[in-house]
Amino acid sequence: MLWIKALHIVFIVSWMSGLFYLPRIFVNLAMETPGPSTERLLTMARKLYRFTTMLALPAVVFGIWLAVLQYGARMPGWLHAKLLVVFLLIGYHHACGSLLKKFERGANARGHVFYRWFNEVPVLMLLAIVILVVVKPF
Repeated sequence: MLWIKALHIVFIVSWMSGLFYLPRIFVNLAMETPGPSTERLLTMARKLYRFTTMLALPAVVFGIWLAVLQYGARMPGWLHAKLLVVFLLIGYHHACGSLLKKFERGANARGHVFYRWFNEVPVLMLLAIVILVVVKPF
């Protein structure tokens, strides 16, 4: 079980790193005018999104495996809350993919300030997850 936990943590850290950086690329894209730098940023964003998506799957699989091994069908309340935040994080990940497609089509309608705030969302979700896992408030 410790191997599963270790792999879960490694994939979570890797997935979160991508979710922290991808919106930062969106900030830069929102500030750029079309040209070579925009294409470079789009290439970076595409590669990061694909790689981050590949990291999300094992993070979720190892997390579910760990929860089933530890608790079976009798999961405590804090774990239900954590799974809700993970579900929201998956939604955030997909929202990043949708925003990336808008940038690729040249249809972005939001400014860099929006993306600076959007970049803070995964930080808050990670904070909630860590508090739920460590403190186990319910």
